[in-house]
Amino acid sequence: MNDSYKDVAGLMAAQKKCVVLSGAGISAESGIPTFRSKGGLWEKYDPTVYASIEVFRKDPSKYWEIRGDFIKNYDRYQPNAAHRALRELENMGIVRQVITQNIDGLHKKAGSENVIEIHGSLREIYCLQCNKEYLAPRVPEGSPPYCVCGGVLKPNTVLFGEQLPPQALEKASLESQTCEIMLVIGTSAVVYPAASLPSIAKQHGAKIIEINIEHAFGEADVVILEQAGTAMTRLLEEIKLLIS
Repeated sequence: MNDSYKDVAGLMAAQKKCVVLSGAGISAESGIPTFRSKGGLWEKYDPTVYASIEVFRKDPSKYWEIRGDFIKNYDRYQPNAAHRALRELENMGIVRQVITQNIDGLHKKAGSENVIEIHGSLREIYCLQCNKEYLAPRVPEGSPPYCVCGGVLKPNTVLFGEQLPPQALEKASLESQTCEIMLVIGTSAVVYPAASLPSIAKQHGAKIIEINIEHAFGEADVVILEQAGTAMTRLLEEIKLLIS
């Protein structure tokens, strides 16, 4: 394991064209539940009911039932050591882009500037009728909450049955094609099209480094089985030793 950290640190320090793909596992240490891992959100709630655009149009209270408390308490959830390490690596010119499947906004809260939120953000809430924007946690009460115009409010997130924003997906694909290293952190690598990005990167010659509590991406060149905060802190330390 020690050699893995040193090898990855050396690779990142030398190549620098590093892109990150992050999933729910990177935010678990911030108290945000994962989705598909054991005990995750989708074990308790059927996503085809509670996170489907078709159901949302008929009964938006289902979605707000599982998201409402998080949105109202949005400011309570803060970036952890993994998010902060990625921000520092961006400042050092090593990480050039974070592509995240997460909708919690923690990468941006941590200060990372180059972030593609391919599934959107829970912070941004908008009215389906007049398009007025609210920012979490400052949203009206109610499940679902309603805009002052009477329209239903919906977070700016991609639900099951919706298309990903084409510009975000195109940029994520381009970053994957042109990176030298892709860090795959805390993702189950089963939700497409995001799950295809490591394969795209590898097909174009990138090294794939997976940091996860369970191995998920079979084509990874190096796998570090550890919590994201612990692993990224150690990796950052090793890189600093190399370039100091």
